This record gives sequence, structure tokens and C-alpha cells, in this order.
Amino acid sequence: MKKHHVFKWLFIIGILSLLFLVGCSDNDASEHTNDETSGETTEQREDSGNFPLQLTDSTGHTVTIDKKPEKIIPLIPSNTEILFALGLGEKVIAVTENDNYPEEVLELEKVGDAQINVEKIISLEPDLVLAHESGKNMAFDAFEQLIDAGINVYFVSDAQSIEETFASIEEIGKVTGAEEEAQQLVEEMKKGFEEISAIAEQIPENERKSVFFEISGEPEIYTGGAGTFFNELIELINAKNAAGSLEGWAKIDPEAIVDLNPDVIITLYGEFSTEDPVEQVKNRDGFGDVNAVKNGQIFDLDDDIVSRPGPRLVDGAKALANLVYPEYFNE
Repeated sequence: MKKHHVFKWLFIIGILSLLFLVGCSDNDASEHTNDETSGETTEQREDSGNFPLQLTDSTGHTVTIDKKPEKIIPLIPSNTEILFALGLGEKVIAVTENDNYPEEVLELEKVGDAQINVEKIISLEPDLVLAHESGKNMAFDAFEQLIDAGINVYFVSDAQSIEETFASIEEIGKVTGAEEEAQQLVEEMKKGFEEISAIAEQIPENERKSVFFEISGEPEIYTGGAGTFFNELIELINAKNAAGSLEGWAKIDPEAIVDLNPDVIITLYGEFSTEDPVEQVKNRDGFGDVNAVKNGQIFDLDDDIVSRPGPRLVDGAKALANLVYPEYFNE
């Protein structure tokens, strides 16, 4: 497996343990002040559709945006996808190396990956940088440099559920002046999830399957337990998370997977692996008796559509449902 995929997921897993540090105070800047109260975005204007806006993000950082942003740089792929879904793609002037959707982003300027290129961002003179709550403390000095350079930096909340994803979309809509579009997108996503749930409710209890998500393969296998998007998506399609007794992003041994005996195994690293992930799983010692292996129920799925908290989560849920319950969901 390529190092990029391993790093990506270890980065996600690692930042979850650092979130309690995100509330650390920022240094004062002439046009940016701090608010000790963290939590949901607050606004000091009655009409949220007008600028200037003064907003306090979930890290307690307060920013004043004088006019509707025309040059935006998102620093995480999920925020990029949300911007494009809101019809703001033409305002996105740069993205990170990790961005790959929609295809338009492939032609845009790149400003680093987990380590952002501060000089490059400053040279592009953006009106707004959309950062991510979970990365603030890990790149504190870089963000301070951007703020000191007079660039508006807004930290979007770290969504860890579908409902929190809706909130992040509305948050981005507010800070970019696209609140109506954000509300419409959320409603469309809710409708999509409701349609999936309505079909899933028809699945009788004795036909429910247990599903195991394999985020990365050997030698370090990680899965999604309770409190993750994967767990929520599995429950949405009326399946059972084989790793549901675990919490969060958990490392697991192959022997433990055999003991869980999942009906379906979903791998998420085929794009990054030099070997077929299905064959890798099938050929593991002791896996011959696992239901998923015996019944040919091992599938590789694009991890972006089930891991990025954005509009494509609906697509991810549909794709998962089609793999687990094709007799109910196959279109």
C-alpha cells in the first residue's frame, strides 16, 4: 500500500486525539480577535446574508469578513467538495495536493498537503482560507502567519457524523454568502438518506448482515468502530457493524477479524495498493472460514465517498447499500 493512503488515515486517526487542544488561544492580530467561547458559529449581525460579517468559529477564533469572498482556498478536500456543490467552484483559486474531486481541482494551484505552503497562499492573495478545526493546533504557526498577513482564516468545524456534516455545510454557506444554496444542499442530502433508509427498513431482521470496514490492510489494519461515519452508514442501510464494539478508529489484528466473522468485508485502499485487496484478504491465514470469504462478499470501495464529510456521503451510502444488499438496492 502506498504511503499516501497510510499517512492519510493515520493523520485522521491522530488528529482525533488532539481535538481537546484546538481551543488553545490564538495570538492577537489587528483585524482578528479571539473569543474564549468555543462551539457553533456565532454572528453579530441580524441579517446573515449581508457583509461585512463578524464570525466566531468553533475554535474560538473571530474573523471579520468585509465583503463576499471571491478568492477562496480550502485546505481540506471535504471543504473543497462542499464549495463546488454550493456553486462556488469558480471562486476556488487553489487546493491541496490531496484534492481530487471534482475534476476541475486537478488544474488548480496546489498549496501543500497536511503541511500548507504559507508563502504560496499569501502570494495568491485569497479573500478567505477555509481551514479545518482539527488541523489548527497542528499547524498553529502557519495559520498565525496567514492571519498576520491580513488573510481571513476560518476554521470549519470537525464533522464526525452526518448531522455534523449538515452543520459544516451550513457553516461554509454562511461564511461564503451562500446560505440559501447550503440549505438546499442539506435538504437534498437529507432526502437522499431518507430514500435509502426507506428501502433499508424493508430488510427483515433475519437477513441483516454484519459489515467490516477495512480502512488499511496489513501490516496495520484499521477499522471504524462506534462513533465513526462508517458505523453510521452501516446502520443507515440496516446492517450491523462487525466492529461496533470498538470505539472510533481502531487498530485490529487479523485474528480478531476472524473471530468477528463478518458477512461482508469492505476494503478502502484498492486505489493505493499494488495488490488486489480482495485477494489480500482472501489469502490471509484463517480467513477461509470467514463468511465474507466463503460467500465471495469482499468488495473494494472508493474511500473518499464514505470518509469525506461532504455532499458525496449520500453516494457513499448508496454504493455501500448496493454492495451489501444488491437484491434491495441494485439499480
